[in-house]
Amino acid sequence: MDNLSDTLKKLKITAVDRTEDSLEGCLDCLLQALAQNNMETSEKIQGSGILQLFASLLIPQSACTAKVANIIAEVAKNEFMRIPCVDAGLISPLVQLLNSKDQEVLLQTGRALGNICYDSHEGRSAVDQAGGAQIVIDHLRSLCSITDPANEKLLTVFCGMLMNYSNENDSLQAQLINMGVIPTLVKLLGIHCQNAALTEMCLVAFGNLAELESSKEQFASTNIAEELVKLFKKQIEHDKREMIFEVLAPLAENAAVSDTFKTQLFKDAIKLQLVEAGLVECLLEIVQQKVDSDKEDDIAELKTASDLMVLLLLGDESMQKLFEGGKGNVFQRVLSWIPSNNHQLQLAGALAIANFARNDGNCIHMVDNGIVEKLMDLLGRHVEEGNVTVQHAALSALRNLAIPVVNKAKMLSAGVTEAVLKFLKSEMPPVQFKLLGTLRMLIDAQAEAAEQLGKNVKLVERLVEWCEAKDHAGVMGESNRLLSALIRHSKSKDVIKTIVQSGGIKHLVTMATSEHVIMQNEALVALALIAALELGTAEKDLESAKLVQILHKLLADERSAPEIKYNSMVLICALMGSESLHKEVQDLAFLDVISKLRSHENKSVAQQASLTEQRLTVES
Repeated sequence: MDNLSDTLKKLKITAVDRTEDSLEGCLDCLLQALAQNNMETSEKIQGSGILQLFASLLIPQSACTAKVANIIAEVAKNEFMRIPCVDAGLISPLVQLLNSKDQEVLLQTGRALGNICYDSHEGRSAVDQAGGAQIVIDHLRSLCSITDPANEKLLTVFCGMLMNYSNENDSLQAQLINMGVIPTLVKLLGIHCQNAALTEMCLVAFGNLAELESSKEQFASTNIAEELVKLFKKQIEHDKREMIFEVLAPLAENAAVSDTFKTQLFKDAIKLQLVEAGLVECLLEIVQQKVDSDKEDDIAELKTASDLMVLLLLGDESMQKLFEGGKGNVFQRVLSWIPSNNHQLQLAGALAIANFARNDGNCIHMVDNGIVEKLMDLLGRHVEEGNVTVQHAALSALRNLAIPVVNKAKMLSAGVTEAVLKFLKSEMPPVQFKLLGTLRMLIDAQAEAAEQLGKNVKLVERLVEWCEAKDHAGVMGESNRLLSALIRHSKSKDVIKTIVQSGGIKHLVTMATSEHVIMQNEALVALALIAALELGTAEKDLESAKLVQILHKLLADERSAPEIKYNSMVLICALMGSESLHKEVQDLAFLDVISKLRSHENKSVAQQASLTEQRLTVES
């Protein structure tokens, strides 16, 4: 290390004199010292103040420039050296060197900038200000088609530099996307697929960029699907396949609620491209190979492959292509997963059926071909201490299948309600939510089934309990909706009595104040039926739930939807048969509010206001 101190002193003098030979000797000594002990040498370099001198040595014409850039690349491997490199003013001259024609200078400069940017906000910021990213992308474009080893090494370094520059930084990743980096990287992957290091670099870059919404449009306009599937087919090693999976998953991800319509279209387009490129066949092959293995890697790969399969079915076109009228090989293979003994495959199979069941035609075909029995068998295997995710998935599939009108009676006679009710004791909100949704779909316009369920005291008591599940808004909302649906579809006095006795009335009254118009409406219609069929039984509960005050508020509120005003007035008229509720209506001066509604822009509301006014005037 004494030798190093001498070198550093000598370097200070030669850097000023610019005597190339002695300068080169000093630089070689430094590189040697860095190779032996990088951290200690870097500390000495920092302490000597020599970094500032490097800026003046980074000149295009000098024969030593590549070595200076190499030294900077080496010292910048240490986290503590990155900010000093920025402070020493090295970024601007390094970025200038990106315009060099010398391949070694470009290589070492790319390494230096990449290492300075690694996990360093200051480094990235300085490179951003100096415009380094655009020059590197231009190089990638112009050098893209050259396949000699030296050029591939340079391309790998440049890809690595861009990754370090933008990793986990959304705004810099968005900048690269705007500069058109994605089509360039896809082209690189296609041309250099034999080069493991460059391929790996491209995959990591794709994995990072694919997380950004703005990337979807660019990915959809390239042949990324084709290239990835081609690459995937060649891979034997688990690690390499896993890397490709890490790109495929964000590419195939589901559309989010926050997505614009345009983004959703691009996401669906990518799913279709992956299907057309033959990804599904690869995934099915992996499932077949790994299904009986108990190795950790194989179990993980089976899960990834089957999960990805389910994701691909979230695109409408890709799903329909794979369904092939229910005759498709993929659909048949997925069906075979449901009776499997592997929980992961059971889960993926049920989720896949739920995704295939996104249009009426598919649902009708599947129900006619015995899917309901398969799903009920699966549920039957998971009643006692079953797998919650499988329960949830199977119930999701049944709920979707129950949407077409023609399927409801078939599913009811197959015993679906009985199979679903076995999960009434579940304490898992996701399972409760799907159970409620399935029952609600099944009884829609099915009077007999609604009456049968509505008289089931255990079910109604559980619904009333879940109506108070404030921690789980979804379960609470679905419970209220099912309570209302039992009354609306059965129109049965016995059902109303069961709901009154179980304490359900107050929840229906609260539901009338929901922020969702559809739920308000369902509640008001159910309450009107209660008032028409069993007012005497429900009278006390309606009073204590302050129904009349709530109706007054709904009618007085200008923001209430026309159908809410209409049904509120129908309900007011139905309440007139109760002395105590009638008195409440009179005390609240309803006539004032209702007379104003006679001139409402909605004809039905105006007509109902006239009828209600007459009724109130006669009754008063």
